[in-house]
Amino acid sequence: MTPQPNPDAGAAVKAADRAHVFHSWSAQDLIDPLAVAGAEGSYFWDYDGKRYLDFTSGLVYTNIGYQHPKVVAAIQEQAARMTTFAPAFAIEARSEAARLIAERTPGDLDKIFFTNGGADAVEHAVRMARLHTGRPKVLSAYRSYHGGTQQAVNITGDPRRWASDSATSGVVHFWAPFLYRSRFYAETEEQETARALEHLETTIAFEGPGTVAAIILETIPGTAGIMVPPPGYLAGVREICDRHGIVFILDEVMAGFGRTGEWFAADLFGVVPDLMTFAKGVNSGYVPLGGVAISGAIAETFGKRPYPGGLTYSGHPLACAAAVATVGVMAEEGVVENAKRLGETVLAPALADLAERHPSVGEVRGVGMFWALDLVKNRETREPLVPYNAAGEANAPMAAFAAAAKQHGVWPFVNMNRTHVVPPCNVTEAELKEGLAALDAALSVADEYTV
Repeated sequence: MTPQPNPDAGAAVKAADRAHVFHSWSAQDLIDPLAVAGAEGSYFWDYDGKRYLDFTSGLVYTNIGYQHPKVVAAIQEQAARMTTFAPAFAIEARSEAARLIAERTPGDLDKIFFTNGGADAVEHAVRMARLHTGRPKVLSAYRSYHGGTQQAVNITGDPRRWASDSATSGVVHFWAPFLYRSRFYAETEEQETARALEHLETTIAFEGPGTVAAIILETIPGTAGIMVPPPGYLAGVREICDRHGIVFILDEVMAGFGRTGEWFAADLFGVVPDLMTFAKGVNSGYVPLGGVAISGAIAETFGKRPYPGGLTYSGHPLACAAAVATVGVMAEEGVVENAKRLGETVLAPALADLAERHPSVGEVRGVGMFWALDLVKNRETREPLVPYNAAGEANAPMAAFAAAAKQHGVWPFVNMNRTHVVPPCNVTEAELKEGLAALDAALSVADEYTV
């Protein structure tokens, strides 16, 4: 679609937004949201007709891009047949979505509990783990994000939890591996894995193994920086959980459904959790949907005992129809394979080249269509380009970088001292190269803040 400028309509949309919409994670008087007129494929555009290549995939969920005609048609067809129905009944769209998801989850994660998104998926996974084990505590990592509801935000390990952290939610945080900024003084991946697992073992020992219901990890942490775990770490966590009777939960809300070049990131590591949360890419966010994939052992806990939880819109027909169509599109069009191939042949070498040429890039890391550039003020000391949780003037270098990227036609995903490269999984090679050229230009602005 060719964008048609209509600035008057844009002004009206913006005025209504500013008068009535309360935005997430924002100081309401300090934001200036862009009025978006439309979106298609890997692009969206404003009311002035300016197009942006979306290197954020929305909020890392439009894995098949915007307005895929097959998914739009499936939603329309479902709406004409049955717009909604209560979750206690068996309906075709819900049953088929569950079947298709279960076919792709690892191991025996064959039961699917549907939620409205990722945060409530985490809420229910934790509830299931506590009820299954009869234990109260949940261990989660610093440098993590698990959602904005009360339990999920307490489980989160970044500053977004601080204002809501009551310290009474039964959550204990620990350090997961991240060699570039190691908390274990490690020099190799092997050392980082061994020391991170020892730290986790010690944490469990001092908390009391019999009090720990679950360990929850993002398979590959997303907004915290896309830190791919080193070899052996997730397998080591699995072994620790087995030894202590702890439920292992993998959060695949962001990493799942093709983002890493596999259906689920767990497949990269050969690890099967007891519970796995998903959302976002399951239907590219066309209609809100999330869920928990449940192992046989945990499902059996609720075979004769009612599960005390539910949602009015669990397995909503429109959302499930969108999921069925999305999984079909991904399979038919080789979307997962595309993410893997272009990640290996285009993004990996191109981002390495950017790191070589730009002193503001401290490290590049990622897989598939899931990458991050760690931006630094000084490569030798690895001092971040901006301080941890910077805001206002302290965040000026990152703000300048983001503004430069937008000026060059790519909408970046920036968080703290990182920029993420997370385009749709069906992005084309030409689109990737266009976005990388824009990032190249924007990094020149970040370079000006290095020493």
